[in-house]
Amino acid sequence: MFLNPEEILKKLNLRENMVAADFGCGSGGFTIPLAEKLENGIVFALDIQEEPLNALKNRASGLSNIRTVRCNLETPGSSKIQDSFVDFIFIINTLFQAEKIESIIEEAKRILKPGGKLLIIDWKEETSQGPNEKLSFDKLEKILKENKFEKEEEIDGGNYHRGVLMKKP
Repeated sequence: MFLNPEEILKKLNLRENMVAADFGCGSGGFTIPLAEKLENGIVFALDIQEEPLNALKNRASGLSNIRTVRCNLETPGSSKIQDSFVDFIFIINTLFQAEKIESIIEEAKRILKPGGKLLIIDWKEETSQGPNEKLSFDKLEKILKENKFEKEEEIDGGNYHRGVLMKKP
């Protein structure tokens, strides 16, 4: 089975008034369930492509707490979100296709509040499913450590995905 956003969100300590960001949100597979859970919060849906953001807007027409932002997360400051503003960041199936993982992690660090959480879920390197080029979690954990993130736990992403929950000190 592939990722089930509702099951993953149940495992997290989310409060309905949190501010969250979904990096590389696509057409909202995680954004919409997250916005429903954070009914008194805000969810920033960030993506480089206009078409999936438009699809997300159409799919989420009944939700008023989603803010779509077209940006290149590999460019520092491109999210235009103020420093230390976000409680929780989700990066789901995005980093495997990134050229500048370090820049994306630095942007997450910039906008995340102290004590804020970062959940990264991406394709397992050993699976035959998914893209040919997959994220090296060893490389990712080195980048996260360099940026002073503290590992909280591994998150079960099922047969094809691996997840890690990090905390900004």
